[in-house]
Amino acid sequence: MGADHDILLRVSRGEKADRTPVWMMRQAGRYMKAFRAISTKYPFRQRSETPELAIELSLQCWQAFGVDGVIMFSDILTPLPGCGIEFDILPGKGPQIADPIRSMDDFKSRVKPLDDPAKSHPFLGEILSSLRKETEGKTTLIGFVGAPWTLAAYSIEGGATKNCEIAKRMMHESPETLDALLDSLTDSIVEYASYQIRSGAQMMQLFDSWGQHLSPQQFLRFAKPFAERVTVELKARHPETPIIYFAHGSSGYLELQKDMSADMLSLDWRCDMKTARQTLGHGVKVAGNVDPLILFAGEADIRAAVRECIDDAGRQGHVLNLGHGILQGTPEENVAVFVDEAKRYVRVPA
Repeated sequence: MGADHDILLRVSRGEKADRTPVWMMRQAGRYMKAFRAISTKYPFRQRSETPELAIELSLQCWQAFGVDGVIMFSDILTPLPGCGIEFDILPGKGPQIADPIRSMDDFKSRVKPLDDPAKSHPFLGEILSSLRKETEGKTTLIGFVGAPWTLAAYSIEGGATKNCEIAKRMMHESPETLDALLDSLTDSIVEYASYQIRSGAQMMQLFDSWGQHLSPQQFLRFAKPFAERVTVELKARHPETPIIYFAHGSSGYLELQKDMSADMLSLDWRCDMKTARQTLGHGVKVAGNVDPLILFAGEADIRAAVRECIDDAGRQGHVLNLGHGILQGTPEENVAVFVDEAKRYVRVPA
């Protein structure tokens, strides 16, 4: 058992550590040759819902680069079929929901609570319990869920969208429908995340991947209250499990997040880390936020970016991560440099 085997968990809880822990969003991904060897053979849902495949894919980055956490290979949309909303992920198109929720009639006739994830998602428990056995005493196991706003927007739009037009029109034309969907998904997400924790996840990341579509006022009305409900309920049930909240593209309303109940806020690459620390206050723990494209640069630039981010964040209360998911085509040797510099760089306090 290494001395820093649980450094990610400890720092996320607010404990001090000798260095900054590091992991990467979307670290189980197509940039890895070993990952592509599997992803080219099996469609996404088969990979993510077949325990032996999902377990192997989850472990690859940790085994190759020694990151401080293993995040389960899955997707934020995985709970939706248990809520009555079917989806698929198609090559070149991404997530697709063939029958989106566009009206109150759609909601009432099709959306249902996910109240027994062990029954609707039995593979999830097997994946996480097996990963916990594999990582116990070696690294931290991370679970994750999509935030209510993001899952609702996907369910309304039917897939990736440039402007989120349909969901944002619903805010004005039928807010009661959007509220009903958000309420229902919030309860389902709590159950789904709690099942992950009971199955072995040691910390949870809540992804508001479509946060960039929201104005500050819309964030306050349609995203923050529901993300807060998830966080507060999970912390009540699992007080020792840190919750990280990541709202992609949320730099414009960062100050509205500083009073959230999450143990840590993950920052995207669009905001300056030093400014973000000043905005949030050093009492708020943060993760991030290196631009994923820096991993296409040379070794010296990658190491410099790691050091700059760690310095700007301050010595404590920070987990090094990218400011969004690692990109396809990222050279694996550059990922190794990123992780290596994070582990070797110990900032000397001013």
